[in-house]
Amino acid sequence: MDKTKLKDFAAQVKADLIGIANIERFYGIPRQHHPSSILPEAKTVIVVGKRILRGGWRGVEEGTNWISYTYFDYHGLLNTLFITEPLYHLACFIEDHGYEAIPYYPGVPEARYGNKPLRNGQVAPDINLAIRIAGICAGLGEIGWSKVFLTEKFGPRQRLHAIITDLEFEPDQLVKPGSICTKCMRCVEGCPSKAIPHLKENKKIRIKIDNNIYEWADIHFGKCTLSYHGGDSRVSPFIHRDFPGWNIDASKQDFSEETAYKFCWTLSTGKWRKTNEFSSGYIIEGHAMIQKWGEGGSFGICGSRGCMRSCFDWLEKQEKIGQIFKSGRFIKRKRWLLPYRVKSK
Repeated sequence: MDKTKLKDFAAQVKADLIGIANIERFYGIPRQHHPSSILPEAKTVIVVGKRILRGGWRGVEEGTNWISYTYFDYHGLLNTLFITEPLYHLACFIEDHGYEAIPYYPGVPEARYGNKPLRNGQVAPDINLAIRIAGICAGLGEIGWSKVFLTEKFGPRQRLHAIITDLEFEPDQLVKPGSICTKCMRCVEGCPSKAIPHLKENKKIRIKIDNNIYEWADIHFGKCTLSYHGGDSRVSPFIHRDFPGWNIDASKQDFSEETAYKFCWTLSTGKWRKTNEFSSGYIIEGHAMIQKWGEGGSFGICGSRGCMRSCFDWLEKQEKIGQIFKSGRFIKRKRWLLPYRVKSK
């Protein structure tokens, strides 16, 4: 089987993107994130992508609807169904040709529990493949300044999964650094939590793949998580109704990523006794319902205001990516941010 046959089949099963990396491109990747730690005989990593609908963000951008993005495009059906179906069919196709194929779901790499190796010389479970780095290795795109993965077709608008296999292919050509991300800093300007440092701050991460150097901002993931998962009064219309006096501006906090997750998830999705003042039985009913309806068990409140929405709005305007819309720019009206401080009831 050659690459053309594989990619033709991927198109038949409705994969929007497919790229191929040889295992040698993962040289220097820590064993805890290396595909060979899952399949020691691995020769190839195939990265499959499915687009995020631009329209999925429309309700969040207008401040009117959060369900469409969470249910279809964030961690809902896109991650749990729409992308997994072509991925699974592609893995079956490879195994039908006599090669092993491991479909990889990019879970939450933040959760580490200090497990011990189960066999001498192995690394401890669970292995987390760095899916965005895998995307670079497979020639699908580059990581932009905001650490969001960018492709030439959709900009930041895709989710990625992967297949690890012992079937050997010639790798696809790498996308040159700076081909998509021009470091315009629109992501920095649009991020409400100020989690993305400006280029002039010189806070960045660099990796080398083949002879290419890729770099992106060293993100403050505590601020990012606090804003994204419902800890920032300015980006959530649900907080002050159910939690009067919250008054939190994520840009002024210095939580660690894990602390921010613990804070947001506990207070956003936790239950409480029903009272005359708060009759729903949830601490923040709106967040809890979005998480409940999110299908994949997650929820997004900020909706990637800077790192994705500001990014693709600018890339489309500059015609730096393939998919351009007849309706013009995505950001059509003055953007909203709520006051973080309001008087309690």
